[in-house]
Amino acid sequence: MPTNLPPECAEIDARYRAATSPAEKIACLEELLGTIPKHKGTDHLRADLRRRLARLRDEPGGRRSAARQASAFRIEREGAGQVAVVGRPNVGKSALVAALTNATPEVAEYPFSTWVPTPGMTLVDNVQIQLIDTPPLDPTHLEPELIGLIRKADLILLMVDLQADPIGQLQDTLAMLATHHILPLSARAECLDPSRQTFKPMLFVANKTDDEAVDEDFRALCDLFEGECRFVPASAATGRGLGRLKQAIFDALGIIRVYTKPPGKGPDLTAPFVLKVGSTVGDLAGKIHKDFLDNLKSARVWGQGVFEGQLVGRDYVLCEGDIVELRA
Repeated sequence: MPTNLPPECAEIDARYRAATSPAEKIACLEELLGTIPKHKGTDHLRADLRRRLARLRDEPGGRRSAARQASAFRIEREGAGQVAVVGRPNVGKSALVAALTNATPEVAEYPFSTWVPTPGMTLVDNVQIQLIDTPPLDPTHLEPELIGLIRKADLILLMVDLQADPIGQLQDTLAMLATHHILPLSARAECLDPSRQTFKPMLFVANKTDDEAVDEDFRALCDLFEGECRFVPASAATGRGLGRLKQAIFDALGIIRVYTKPPGKGPDLTAPFVLKVGSTVGDLAGKIHKDFLDNLKSARVWGQGVFEGQLVGRDYVLCEGDIVELRA
């Protein structure tokens, strides 16, 4: 340090040299820049400190690095539902998301190949659903931002490797989620303090159900957790069961497809409105436009539980595949 600086600069510089983490070094450099007088004689020193500060902020643990890490976990919701694919290391999450979607996460045989979430879209008939490949759940390294992402998802797809202690994987994963107050929706009735918990629908996937040779293992797993977990068999490697899994994801999201038609014309069956199970004609009208709901006079429905073109009120509960003619 130059000798013509305030005496406290030497003390700050000593703390900087003794600091071991990027955050501590950044704090010292910022304090030093605020203490050093601004004049021609300190221009080179201040420029050098700013360069050091910029490098530190880009290192792992630095502020810009941390900000980039946090922003990677803020994934814009797309499609009819957002599904967080979670599980222990090496259960095949990345391979499954790659097999089901347009995403290209890194797929590797070694654990922790996924460090940030990777979203992709899968098509279930004519409905787009977002799947997110997430970093593995591990008690030694669990990002707080990952828990936030899981908590906000519409559905948790919890994966286990059928060929590598699926019971232990399931119990460990559920325990880690429970530590962060995330529980299966089915646990709400038995929870003593539900106000402190986040209850999420969960779908349990037994990956590496590659062929009929492991079907007996899958049935044993289902029998063991009968009434607690709904397991779906799948193989990201061979593609076995992926069609059934996609439909199970759609069903677990608790959504329905509803089609509309103008009076005297046929419906457009390529562009459904996606609503929550239990939605009404009024909910459909409101989703189209608020003014449509306000001015709704009548509706006719073709579908389950009604006569063809039956006249219904705005409180009529719609079913999967219904065709609705709204009149304002």
